[in-house]
This record gives sequence, C-alpha cells and structure tokens, in this order.
Amino acid sequence: MLITLEGIDGSGKTTVWEALHETVDAAFTREPTDSWYGEAVARSIADPDADPLAELFLYTADHAAHLSNTVRPALDAGEVVIADRYSDSRYAYQGAALDGVVKRPMEYVRGVHQPWTHAPDATIYLDLDPEQGAARSGATNKFEQVEYLDRVRTNYEQLLAYEPDRFVRIDASQSPETVIGAAEAAIERLLDTAPE
Repeated sequence: MLITLEGIDGSGKTTVWEALHETVDAAFTREPTDSWYGEAVARSIADPDADPLAELFLYTADHAAHLSNTVRPALDAGEVVIADRYSDSRYAYQGAALDGVVKRPMEYVRGVHQPWTHAPDATIYLDLDPEQGAARSGATNKFEQVEYLDRVRTNYEQLLAYEPDRFVRIDASQSPETVIGAAEAAIERLLDTAPE
C-alpha cells in the first residue's frame, strides 16, 4: 500500500512523516529525493528565475527515479510505503507554476505522469490556510509565498474533487500533537481495511 502525505508548505507534512516513523511499520521516503535528480530540483527551487517547464521535468525525472529505485521495489516486497510528498505535489505546485505557460496546466502535468506513475492508494491531505502556511514555512523561496500557495491549495482542492475517496483531509491548523494523532488514526484505519 502506498500512502502519501500532501499539503501546502508549512502544513506539517514532514513533522507528521517523522512522527509516523515511531508508530507505523513502513518504508518511509520523500520527494524531492536525495539523489542527484533531487539535488537538481533543490537547485531549481533556489533559483527564482528557473523556467517552470524545465523545472517540471526536473521534478518528473526525480519522481521517475524514485519510483524505480524506491517505491516499486518496496511495494513489490509487500511493504507499506509512506511518502512525504509525491505526484499530487507536482500536480498542485507545478500546475500553479505553469499557469499562463501551458493550457490547463494541472491537467497537462497529470497527463505527463499518467502513463507511467504509480498512483497512491491513499493520501493524507493536511489542509492549511495559505497565510498560515507561508508564516510557518518562513516564505523563504518562490514556492512559499502566500499568493502562490493560494493557487496550490486551489489545485489540491480540485484533486480532492477528482478522487474524494482517496483523500483523508486533516485540519492542519490544529496543534502538531492533534494533527499527528489524526494522521496516525487515519493510517491505522487504512491499514486495517486494506485487502490482504
């Protein structure tokens, strides 16, 4: 089973992901990865002038390598995989970045991935107001600005509308302990109801 953690910057994904290491028996992974593909992504994040289309394909290359080297082998071995960010981040974030560059940007990004990605079985969506997200994250790069995060959140809402049964929404404005507890409970339910 592949479970992903999604939400805007500052929503607490990494905090929840780290806490889950203590309570869930799973293979834990994240995107961007620490591979050289992920390093290229990190360089593009730091560059305010990076071309958004080129950036999409850096993220996509990192995702492809992540699937090949980590996600698929773990799933094939029967492990539960929990990923801090995954393809929905690309759809939401790069979909927002490509607004005005390509027609129907989020659909474009989804179309690039659809033939080969492995869709999550379930997604924990940590929902947070963009102003809170920017304040928590420090608004240190182009992807952490309020206006941008507002567009990203709109894209996430559209993804939830496409596949409501896959997503578990958690109010990320609550205390970290409450959010972690809600995520742990959601994952426990998912694992209890998963087919053998």
